[in-house]
Order: sequence, then structure tokens, then C-alpha cells
Amino acid sequence: MLFDLDDTLLNRDRAVDKMFLIIFEKCYEDVKQSVKNEMWQKFKQYDNKNCGYSDKTKVLESFFDEFPPKYRLPRNYIQEFWNNNFPHCFSIDQNTINIVNTIKEQVKVAIITNGSSQRQKAKIINTNLDSCFEIIIISEEVGFSKPDKRIFELALNKLNVQPEATLFVGDDLEKDISGCQNANIKGIWFNPHMIKNDTEIKPYAEINSFDRLLRYLT
Repeated sequence: MLFDLDDTLLNRDRAVDKMFLIIFEKCYEDVKQSVKNEMWQKFKQYDNKNCGYSDKTKVLESFFDEFPPKYRLPRNYIQEFWNNNFPHCFSIDQNTINIVNTIKEQVKVAIITNGSSQRQKAKIINTNLDSCFEIIIISEEVGFSKPDKRIFELALNKLNVQPEATLFVGDDLEKDISGCQNANIKGIWFNPHMIKNDTEIKPYAEINSFDRLLRYLT
């Protein structure tokens, strides 16, 4: 069983909230609660537009332009600041760890994630996911990213398993589900927010909680 990282194993939305608080506390003073709430919503919007891109300079530059801070991070320091702080904003639900370990007792498991090696490795180590997965494939390290079928085929080769005997679990219909289907792997769409599927992509299955994965082991 193969897993996506962000918004599947890890809750990225919660991490973005924590990152906002770090920036807010470092760069702003004497802000009304109503304005802080507006800033928080805008920060998430800017991050969402830039999600999937390694360089986060544009996110904070746009945010600072709209909400001028008392202390503005220098442009050439923004990426370093993000890389140093964002991975530490992630936490993992113990139930998720328990479910992955249960699955691991019966089948081989691996992570396939898009993103920069530095940040993705830091997230994995900080949440102890490295103890659960022997095989972790990061797009920056291998030279291609989801939905490219080659990144899925690489995982199959490393695990020495056939695509028809493999499941991929991910939250992104295009990158995760369509991508794994291109490699003849069945895709389970992790959809905790119950988003309506308005695409032509048809997952093998859809789940809204991680414990539902256990039914697909047999």
C-alpha cells in the first residue's frame, strides 16, 4: 500500500495555521483580533494558491504587501525561514500511526510525495513516520513527480510488487488518483472533507477516515 504525505498522512491545513501564528508573532504587534482573523484567512488563501511549489517567497511577499508588518522578513531570507519552521508545524494523529503499523504487519508500505527533499524529510522525521516506512520517495530526489507514472513505477520496483496487487492512498484526484491509475494502480481517494468529485477521474474507492483503509487489506 502506497501513501501520499501532505493532506493524507499529515494534516497540512493545521500546519499552515501554526505557520501563520509563527509569522504573526515574529512580524506583527498590536493587531486587533478582527484584523488578525482576516490576516489568517488571507494567509491560507495565498498559501493555497502556491501549494505544490517549493519556493514560498511569493506567499509571504504577497501577504506582507497586503498587511504591512512591523518587522518584514528580507526577501532573500523568506525561503530559509519557511524551510526552518514549516516542517516543525506538522504533527500526526496517533490513530494514523496505529493504522499504518497495522497495515504494515500484512503488506509492504511506502510513501510517495511531491516537494523539496529538505522539507519533506524534515516533516517525516519530526512526526516519526520514518520509523513506519522503509521506502520513501520524494519527487525532488528522483527527478519526476506525481502524476508522472514513473514515480509510481519506481515505488513498485523498490517494493518488488505488481501494480494489480497495489493500492495508492491520496487526497489529490489528479496527482494521486489519476497518477497512480496511469501506472495501473488502484487509487483510494482520501476525502475527509467530503468534497464533491466533479472530475472525470473515478477512484477505485473513497474514504473519509483513515480507519476505513483496513477493510481493503483482504
